Amino acid sequence: MDAEVGLQEEDMEGSWTLLSWLASCLMVFGGALPYVPQYQEIQRSSNSEGFSTRVCLVLLIANILRIFFWIGKQFELTLLLQSVVMIITMFAMLHLCCTVQNTNRVSTKQHRLSDLDFRYFWKWSVFEDYLLFCFGFTVLCALITLLLLDSAVFVETLGSLAVMFEAMLGLPQLLQNFHNRSTKGMSVKMVLLWTAGDIFKTTYFVMNESPAQFWVCGLVQILIDVAILLQVLFYSQDTRVKLG
Repeated sequence: MDAEVGLQEEDMEGSWTLLSWLASCLMVFGGALPYVPQYQEIQRSSNSEGFSTRVCLVLLIANILRIFFWIGKQFELTLLLQSVVMIITMFAMLHLCCTVQNTNRVSTKQHRLSDLDFRYFWKWSVFEDYLLFCFGFTVLCALITLLLLDSAVFVETLGSLAVMFEAMLGLPQLLQNFHNRSTKGMSVKMVLLWTAGDIFKTTYFVMNESPAQFWVCGLVQILIDVAILLQVLFYSQDTRVKLG
């Protein structure tokens, strides 16, 4: 009888380990999945105007900061790997947007990081400028972290900044939709996947007792996702009214 109970416990433990491993894999790669339909939409239409590249800016800063936060306070390795995957994904999105914009550009005038013109910040014509900016930001973060790594206040502040930026993930897209008075060119699938992913990861953070900054970030993201989905409904209805 004891042997049978022991086997059942082992089976349950094995099943839980498998589910935990699958959840971790979903956490690592799940954040990148929403950008697959948006990537495909930009490729299909050869137009990137519906997608806000400032989403990439927000996520790059958030995940670079999160990596340095991990150096100061080792939380789950899963979240560190998630940041690496997300950075690679954002660079892929920026590379595509630059390629499409350069193909469609009528004027030969290019905007470069070296111009130091704030009006065109994060609107550069060359992908390498985005890489250079992120490299400079990473070096700056590394130097400051090296100097203040022993400060618990600094480490916690770093974590708070990381999740604050990540919480604002959907805000650039929300503002761009408002500015365009349209959600054309934006992948609704991307936003739906954002919402599903944010609900999943917020639950994951709570269940794994991750630092409070993480689940607060998740809740804010869910609210912004819902606001963007409401924009989709509002602007599509507005379009139908205009067309009669």
